[in-house]
Amino acid sequence: MAKDNNPNQNKFKISPWLIYTAILLVFLVISFTTGGSNLSEPIQLSPPNFNNLLQKGEIEKVIIYNKSETEVFLTDAALKNPANKKVAEDMFKRPNKGPHYVVKIGDIQNFEKTLQLAYAQKKIKNYSFQEKNNWSDILISLLPIIIIIGVWIFIMRKMSGGAGGGGGQIFNIGKSKAKLFDEKTDIKTTFKDVAGLEGAKEEIQEIVEFLKNPEKYTNLGGKIPKGALLVGPPGTGKTLLAKAVAGEAQVPFFSLSGSDFVEMFVGVGASRVRDLFKQAKEKSPAIIFIDEIDAVGRARGKSNMSGGNDERENTLNQLLTEMDGFGTNSNVIVLAATNRADVLDKALMRAGRFDRQIFVDLPDIRERAEIFAVHLAPIKKVEGLDLDFLAKQTPGFSGADIANVCNEAALIAARYNKTAVDKQDFLDAVDRIIGGLEKKNKIITPEEKRAIAIHEAGHATVSWMLEHAAPLIKVTIVPRGQSLGAAWYLPEERQIVRTDQMLDEMCATMGGRAAEKVTFDRISTGALSDLEKVTRQARAMVTIYGLNDKIGNVTYYDSTGQSEYNFSKPYSDETAKVIDKEISDLIEGQYQRAINILEENKDKLNQLADILIEKEVIFKDDLETIFGKRTFDKNLEEVVS
Repeated sequence: MAKDNNPNQNKFKISPWLIYTAILLVFLVISFTTGGSNLSEPIQLSPPNFNNLLQKGEIEKVIIYNKSETEVFLTDAALKNPANKKVAEDMFKRPNKGPHYVVKIGDIQNFEKTLQLAYAQKKIKNYSFQEKNNWSDILISLLPIIIIIGVWIFIMRKMSGGAGGGGGQIFNIGKSKAKLFDEKTDIKTTFKDVAGLEGAKEEIQEIVEFLKNPEKYTNLGGKIPKGALLVGPPGTGKTLLAKAVAGEAQVPFFSLSGSDFVEMFVGVGASRVRDLFKQAKEKSPAIIFIDEIDAVGRARGKSNMSGGNDERENTLNQLLTEMDGFGTNSNVIVLAATNRADVLDKALMRAGRFDRQIFVDLPDIRERAEIFAVHLAPIKKVEGLDLDFLAKQTPGFSGADIANVCNEAALIAARYNKTAVDKQDFLDAVDRIIGGLEKKNKIITPEEKRAIAIHEAGHATVSWMLEHAAPLIKVTIVPRGQSLGAAWYLPEERQIVRTDQMLDEMCATMGGRAAEKVTFDRISTGALSDLEKVTRQARAMVTIYGLNDKIGNVTYYDSTGQSEYNFSKPYSDETAKVIDKEISDLIEGQYQRAINILEENKDKLNQLADILIEKEVIFKDDLETIFGKRTFDKNLEEVVS
């Protein structure tokens, strides 16, 4: 079949927008030429005032429409009269050619006799009777509605055109919102700028090789992976890792969020997906990075109660189609990041779309030291600052948290007019981030201060006496954030947790309330956060981890996320009663255990509370002075100095 290659075949194609504009102009012309050209509406005139103007000879002509409505045109001399100032000019201060007034007719015969007499006396030049077609008035009154409907039809046609391909670009609403980072000028991040994440970097390094030298793999019959999913907690560096991949591979990098696909208009998300992949194919080899993909990639059909998810599901369907429709050697790889991989649609996770899942975990102690080194590079710090010490003080911190610690330490040092950031500034920054801002001006009565000191001393005492409880670093009764006191511990970084370890942690958590009971023989509301924590731990032991003898080796945890939309319990009412009883028994057992420990060390508890009231802050050395060293701490001396 012959192919028409005439470059001028679409040269004179008329845009629908021009057609709608022309229709609008036609309506405007009709409105101006059918009596609607007056930009000032005629004023209603009463019959006595009409007769007054008629007797003065100020009326030039009168037109009677359908023997019911009269239009009155004044003479030029009358228009110069200040009394007719309102009708002499239009809204643009131009001479008003009329009609200037309108008169409602009561008796047409008497009105006609009046006009005949005035005409005979030459007080009026002309009068006439005409039949008026009201279609023009109706058309003019409906003109705004017609314009709105026309514009709406135009938008809908453009949007439906976007659903079919290539359309949907009105006001660029269907265009992709992806930000393009050019490999020659914008992308400067490489793997050297990504501290830690050794496992993730090693796994993702192969993607860089795919983009740099695809023939190495395709020549052997292999297929380039379509995509890789970065999964991990917030702030662990998923976005930074994706940018580093683009920087290492030296390819264009399209970056956007999953929420950028979602719009109120039908078909916009799908249109943006098509436009994004079209741009990426044109610039291949390239990388598409979709951050927070769970905004658009949630499993379909789970929340059927609302009908507002159709657009999101259409967008997801288009994303699935585009990823599956890639050519084998298109050299475009999709990277996506989420911290909610459990809610993603299974079709999105299958091989052929996201072939690989790369887990980006929280950094360990060695990786935290490397991250500190990166973020401390631009900060003026004292000589010999121990990065390993800082890493040990920040267990469970993500890369974003460490960046925040470094920045907060610099702000604290500047607040005290220091020339360099020292170790204490970093410790204060960690306290500020974990516990909140100190509120030294908060008014606390001596009785309340004593209760707070006993509570915090109870935590410190019980945790010091238990083998598997986290070692204490610092205790304070200075209010921070929403808490009236706080204790800092250095938890052991465990990969698995055993029953005795969880029980020791629960017992230490209940130490505050137990101390109040032992000392005052009454309890207060100050243990709310402690109760919340131990209840969550006890419920997890019973219903999730299978660490309870009565319930047995059963878990009611649903990793697929289906339980979020399931309103029925996965167990019977009898089992629910057993679960409630076991949770209560676990908590009460550890509470009684904490009371027994504090009864045996009541004098030391009060001594520690007295030091807290005096100093407001105590450290590990103070506990060693009172209780002696913890014999079961292996590396405590190395961890806390």
